[in-house]
Amino acid sequence: MANQKDLIGIVVSDKMNKTIIVRTMHKSKHASYSRVIKRYNKFKAHDEKNSAKIGDIVEIVETRPLSKEKNFRLVKIIKKASADQSEIKDEVK
Repeated sequence: MANQKDLIGIVVSDKMNKTIIVRTMHKSKHASYSRVIKRYNKFKAHDEKNSAKIGDIVEIVETRPLSKEKNFRLVKIIKKASADQSEIKDEVK
């Protein structure tokens, strides 16, 4: 299991049944300008118990393809989102 990717990110959406969308970030240095650039990726992950909510910081791991776009599964919730964050995001929508 050494070739599996372990990623940490923030849950952006939990509207689907047993699926969450996790946004990850990595930093890289620009080749010409030597400036640090933040890059973001979104991954769909399998959440069997529907336990993760928007704003949670989670750990996901790569697994076999579970659907067309879902290749990750939720390992654990590192930090739950505070009630203030979830209420703010609901008001913005």
